[in-house]
Amino acid sequence: MRIGIDIGGSHIGVGLVDSNGNIVKLQEKYIKEKKVNSTAEFIAQEIVTILTTWKNEEKIVFSKIGIGAPGIVRNNEVISSVNLGLNNFKIEEEIKKYFPTAQIKVANDAKCAALAEKRWGSLKEYEDCIFLCLGTGIGGAAFYNGRLIKPERCAGFEFGHMIIEKNGRLCNCGSNGCYEQYGSMRKFKSVIKERMGIDKSIDGGELRSIIRNNIDTDVVKNTIEEYIKYVCIGLTNLVNILEPQVICLGGGFVKYKDILLNKLVNEFRNSKNLFYKENIPEIVIANFGNDAGIIGSTLLFD
Repeated sequence: MRIGIDIGGSHIGVGLVDSNGNIVKLQEKYIKEKKVNSTAEFIAQEIVTILTTWKNEEKIVFSKIGIGAPGIVRNNEVISSVNLGLNNFKIEEEIKKYFPTAQIKVANDAKCAALAEKRWGSLKEYEDCIFLCLGTGIGGAAFYNGRLIKPERCAGFEFGHMIIEKNGRLCNCGSNGCYEQYGSMRKFKSVIKERMGIDKSIDGGELRSIIRNNIDTDVVKNTIEEYIKYVCIGLTNLVNILEPQVICLGGGFVKYKDILLNKLVNEFRNSKNLFYKENIPEIVIANFGNDAGIIGSTLLFD
């Protein structure tokens, strides 16, 4: 079996994954719980602690460790992750100190999630497709003729950093008007909490319940409508350029699908901004939800 690790904007997921993409053991740790100064130190420390426990106390044998991390990843190093404040994080080296014989591969987290959905999930029946992860930020990947598109220079397909609003909100990357400042789930949750006067520390389950219980109020309807509008701007840009058969939405958006999905599909299908309106791509939800990154990171060895 292989170890799959997903480093997200808010948590770390470590999973033991079998050859069919099933997670047989899972442990998660939220980054907000860190008690050290460095996020990089916390991430490495927690991963090593979990894997050491599994190896020594539970006698789990593993030789391959796949890691998905947000941001720019090159040569198994996180060059930059603006939402986590990571720069030149040599995560492979840190893990190798404790597991010197293990094979370790690191890639962008959204690309890992996309691989899982393409192999076993919502994208397996399609050749030309887009995976879009709406979470703390926005990440993504594209497939053409069934193969993941991989630029030579960098991981690429930073969908979250295309500009959709001239002179818009300042992004963590330093640009203004980036897609993820309008279409990420973090931004949606932040805006709706502020407008409804909800405590910022409330957890996701409670927030979803409040939204559902107030779904017909003006503040909720207007916030959802505004959010959907921005998500659709990004979607139409991507479709006009890449012309996929389908778009798969993953990340935190999956947990809000009953609140947002139908409205998004209707808005998208009626968009006046789509160039080719006669054959509009489907929109589907990621089959593996937030587990896609863990599963997909184990496919980096294939």
